[in-house]
Amino acid sequence: MAPDSALSDEQRPLLASPPTAESAVADESSGCEVPGRVATRLYISHLLSTWNSRVFEFGAVLYLASIFPGSLLPMSIYALSRSAAAILFSPAIGQYIDRGNRLHVVRLSIVLQRFVVAASCAIFYMLAIGLPLERGEKTGLLVLLALLACVEKLCAIMNLVSVERDWVVVVAGKDQAALRAINAQMRRADLVCKLIGPLFIALIDGISTKAAILLNLGMNVASVYYEVPELQQPKAKMQEEILHESRSAHNWRHVQGLAKSFTKNFSFYFHHPAFLPSFAGALLYLTVLAFAGQMVTYLLSTGYIATQIGLARTLSVAFEVLATWLTPWLIGWIGPIRAGIWLINWQMASLVAGTAIFLALSRWPTISASALVTGTILSRVGLRGFDLCIQIIIQEDVEAEHRGFFSSVEAAWQNAFELCSFVATIIFSRPEQFKWPALLSVLATATAVVLYTIFVYLRRGHLLHLDKWMQIMRSQKGRQRSREEGLGKIAASSDV
Repeated sequence: MAPDSALSDEQRPLLASPPTAESAVADESSGCEVPGRVATRLYISHLLSTWNSRVFEFGAVLYLASIFPGSLLPMSIYALSRSAAAILFSPAIGQYIDRGNRLHVVRLSIVLQRFVVAASCAIFYMLAIGLPLERGEKTGLLVLLALLACVEKLCAIMNLVSVERDWVVVVAGKDQAALRAINAQMRRADLVCKLIGPLFIALIDGISTKAAILLNLGMNVASVYYEVPELQQPKAKMQEEILHESRSAHNWRHVQGLAKSFTKNFSFYFHHPAFLPSFAGALLYLTVLAFAGQMVTYLLSTGYIATQIGLARTLSVAFEVLATWLTPWLIGWIGPIRAGIWLINWQMASLVAGTAIFLALSRWPTISASALVTGTILSRVGLRGFDLCIQIIIQEDVEAEHRGFFSSVEAAWQNAFELCSFVATIIFSRPEQFKWPALLSVLATATAVVLYTIFVYLRRGHLLHLDKWMQIMRSQKGRQRSREEGLGKIAASSDV
C-alpha cells in the first residue's frame, strides 16, 4: 500500500455519516473492474469452504452429544484440542501463508481439510451405529477424532486467512471500489453460512444422527473449489542471505526472535492505555453461555432436540446482527466509551437474570434451561455491541505501527480464556454440574464489567454526570420554593 493511501486511511474519521441505500449500491457496483468470472469463482470457493467448515464444526458437537450422552467430557476434550492447536500452531501457519505460493497454500488447505473431515465422519458413523467396541477402543477413537479436529482447525485457519487477507487484495488489485465490493460479498457469505449451516445440519440430526453424518460426508466430498489464475503471481522473494543460511542456524535465530517478540508484546500490551478494555473483551471468552459445544451438549441432556437448538442458535445470531445496526447508532449518539459501558451492563443483566431463574427452577430442567437460553440470546446484543465499541477504542488508541503486536497478544488471551471454559466443563462434566461453569461465566462477565468501569472512570474522570444531576435537583428545589412563595402571597392577599 502506498504511503499516501495509508495516511488517508489513518486520517479518515471512524464514524462517518451513514450512506444511503442508493449510494451504497452505487459504491459497490461502480468502478469495479474485476471480471465477473473471476469474482464468481472466488465467491463460490469461499462459500463452499465456509459452508463445510460451519456445518462440520456444529455437526461434530451434535454427533458427540448423541454418541456420548449424559457427559460433557468428550465434547470438552474435542473442543479443547482444537483451541490448543490454534494457539500453538497459528504462527507457523501464518509464516507458511506468507512464504508459500498462493494457489499451493489454498489447495493444500482444501484438500487436507476435505480428507480430515471425511475421516472424522467415518469415525463418527462407526461410533453412531453402535459397533461392539471395548472401552479402550472407544477412547482411542475419541483421541483420534481430537487429533483430526486439530488438523481441521488449522486447515480452516489457513484457508480463511489466505482467502480473506490475501486473495481478496490480489484479485481487486488497486481498485478500491472492487475491494470494498468483494469484502462486502465475502461478509455476506460468512453470515449466510453462520445462520443457515448449523440450522440445516441440526434439522437433519433431529431426524437421524446417522443421516446427518452421511450427508456431512457427502457434501464434504462433493465440494470443489475454483482457481483464480491471477493468484499464480509469485510473492516477494526471501532475502538472499536467508536462502544461503544454514537451516539449523536460521531455526535457532527464529526461536530466539519468537521468544523476544513474545516478551516484548506482552509487556507492551500490559502497559498500554487500551489494556483494560481489551482485556475486558478477552475475558468474555471465558463462558459456556453461548450456543457452542458445552451449552449445546447440556441442552440436549435436558430434553431439547437438535432442531430446537438450531432454531435458538439462529435467533441468537439474528440478535447479534441486530447489534451491528444498533451499536453504530448508539456510538454516534453518546460515543464508543459510554456506549460500551451501557452494552456490557446489558449483557451482564441478561446473563444474571437468566442464570438466577435457571438456578431457582433447577427442579424443572427444561424450564430452567429455557430461562438460560433466553438470557443468553438477549445477552448477544450487548456482547457484539461491546465488542464493536472496544474495537473502535483500540483502533483510535493503539498506534498504527503497534496494532499487530497489540492484537496478537489480545488474541492469545482470548484463546486462553476460551480454553479455561473447556477446562471448566472437563472438571464439571456431568449435566447436573453445569451450574458451576455457568456461574463461572457470569463471574467472568462481572469481572469484565469492573475492568471496563475502571477504564471509563480513568478516561472520563466520572461515571455519572453528578453535576448535571445536582443542577436538576437545584432547579427542582428552586421551582418548589417559587411555588411556595407564590402560594404564600396568594394566602396573604386572601387574608387582606
